[in-house]
Amino acid sequence: MIDPARNARIMETLRARHVAAPRDAEFATHLDRLLCRDGAGKLTAEAVRFSNPPETRGILVIDGPGGGKSTTVAHALTRHPALQAGDRGRPAWLGVSVPSPATLKSLGFEILRDSGYPHVSGYRETWSIWDQIRSRLKMLGVCILWIDEAHDLFCKDSGLILRALKSLMQGDEAVIVILSGTERLAEVIRSDPQVQRRFSTMQLRPVSAATDGEDFLDLIMAYAGLAGLRADLSADLVARLFHGARQRFGRSIETLLNAIETALGCGAECLSDDHFAQVWAMQEGCAPGENVFLVADWADITPDLDPGQRPLRRRGRRK
Repeated sequence: MIDPARNARIMETLRARHVAAPRDAEFATHLDRLLCRDGAGKLTAEAVRFSNPPETRGILVIDGPGGGKSTTVAHALTRHPALQAGDRGRPAWLGVSVPSPATLKSLGFEILRDSGYPHVSGYRETWSIWDQIRSRLKMLGVCILWIDEAHDLFCKDSGLILRALKSLMQGDEAVIVILSGTERLAEVIRSDPQVQRRFSTMQLRPVSAATDGEDFLDLIMAYAGLAGLRADLSADLVARLFHGARQRFGRSIETLLNAIETALGCGAECLSDDHFAQVWAMQEGCAPGENVFLVADWADITPDLDPGQRPLRRRGRRK
């Protein structure tokens, strides 16, 4: 019997789990060097000041869509012992996503709103909003501002936005700025040497079956077990999964979770390649002959190629 309530609880539990990866330690290295230490060497919620006049530094976290960059940053900030709720009753970091339309003014509104600031008049000048942000973050004890999907911010006003970011990292009210986004974000930051020198860059590497396949297969087995499923998978399932996920860690995890959900939804006792194939067909809108989990020459499929441009392929099951 299929139990939708039970299946929903299982999926909620699985989706809430964080998959530890070397990128977590790498990000911690970037972050910890930007925080001051007390007399005992313990990290504090105070930004290190570099150079003269003093200024803070920031971090760029770069990966393609679905790479898992947002999850990596959010997990690190949420769990960092120095950044949890302090005397002011809130964490020492603030995270916002770039709003639409993406302008310097709309981002300023978003930061103030997420900080709990009362209603801000739409007639207020942009410079006044950003001046208020600086004093607001200092009042709240916020030492880190994280802007997610930051590549969307540079469609307009790139020069103004770069200057605003630089300003946030200068003076007595300076904060650490973390920007996460695609390679386009890195290109924009590199276009301004004065801004670029203020950021270290963490380029999340793609997953590879050669180096990550064994660990990811262990993860699949563990997640299937937590869902009460056995697993009967082909030897090249992980390689196919990584290829279909554009070699991106986050997309690979998402496809795995969706495959487990599909297996539970149809009352299966065993997680199989067919569940991954069903998920990929739904996500990509592809025919069976273009499905990386079904065809023999799956490595020749270019996932982001328009379906009309893909050559016809022979469907072949794995041995």
